[in-house]
Amino acid sequence: MDIIRGEHNIRPRHRGCVATIGNFDGVHRGHQAVIAALKERARASGARATVVLFEPQPAEYFARAAPPARLTRLREKAELLAGLGVEQLLVLPFDQQMASRPADEFVSRCLIEGLDIRGLIVGDDFKFGSHRSGDFRLLQRFAETHGFSIDRAESFIEAGERVSSTSIRGLLREGRLAEVVPLLGRHYYIAGRVVHGQKKGREMGFATANIDLHRLASPLHGIFAARVHGIDDGVALPAIAYVGYRPIVNGTRAVLEVHVFDFDRDVYGRYLKVDFHAKIRDDLPFTDFDALGRQIARDCDDARRLLAAG
Repeated sequence: MDIIRGEHNIRPRHRGCVATIGNFDGVHRGHQAVIAALKERARASGARATVVLFEPQPAEYFARAAPPARLTRLREKAELLAGLGVEQLLVLPFDQQMASRPADEFVSRCLIEGLDIRGLIVGDDFKFGSHRSGDFRLLQRFAETHGFSIDRAESFIEAGERVSSTSIRGLLREGRLAEVVPLLGRHYYIAGRVVHGQKKGREMGFATANIDLHRLASPLHGIFAARVHGIDDGVALPAIAYVGYRPIVNGTRAVLEVHVFDFDRDVYGRYLKVDFHAKIRDDLPFTDFDALGRQIARDCDDARRLLAAG
């Protein structure tokens, strides 16, 4: 999949495509349905299936003091979209200039002059442009004038409820991980590269791989039964994962720490994917490492039991 960073990097080979626009946070089953429709339209048009998204996500830009928890960082989105068959991804920086850009200018400059779209698919609640003034009717007018097709993707319904990033975010916050699986079509995961930490876990007998979250806010907090991909090819290793601020060391930003069971190898620099299977408990304000170590031992027993039960 080609990743195009900014309109100025659009090349002739990227033009004449069929596109969709959105946040695609989580790349959930609603997004997957949009991508399936995109690919079908692209095949019929002999064009490349293209996703246009913004970075940071607009809600992060407008609520910088208290941003919504992000489900997927850009790299995770790109990997998931590539796996669904998207052929090119246009990543547009969302800044003050983009936030104040009129909707009609965005369509004419980016979609028509830049990408020369042959078709466009958007969600049923899609709004864009300054003051969210752009909508499906505006796009229809441009489609009639410039000769590209325009399709509206309807909401994806699961168990009578609309699948959305907001609903998934709420379930994750409440630790209802099993209910997230049918909405995503997979276990929720966080991926990243292993970095050096303070090695407090190793001192307690529970060595951890520390992974940078690359998020302003995490959708998960607490202790989880997990499986880790990326150490042994094709093998998901059982583990226990912690997402939180490490209050015992006065942490100021959320981290992901993973202890892989019966494992003692150097994985610094590895890119790992952590699947979250079940929540064990919330974070607790321990004041000494001995008490924390005893609790982690109990948590590991719970994690092994939960993973063994499926």
